[in-house]
Amino acid sequence: MTKMESTLSEQTPPKKPGLIALVKSILAAAIGVQTNKNRERDFTSGNPVAFIIGGFVFTLLFIASIALIVGLVTSNS
Repeated sequence: MTKMESTLSEQTPPKKPGLIALVKSILAAAIGVQTNKNRERDFTSGNPVAFIIGGFVFTLLFIASIALIVGLVTSNS
């Protein structure tokens, strides 16, 4: 990398991850397969509140879906 390229890369602020990137990061974190590049992007340019809220929403949806599946299976027995 030349000196001019390194100066330009230091001046441009990191791009914030969009909604799709946020959801993909939360799902990858839930199953434990996040790439190092994406993890660094999340920690440098991501909003921690968005990840915390997304994690809570994912957890609630996961618990509700498991409860629904268990309820359906046990009611058919």
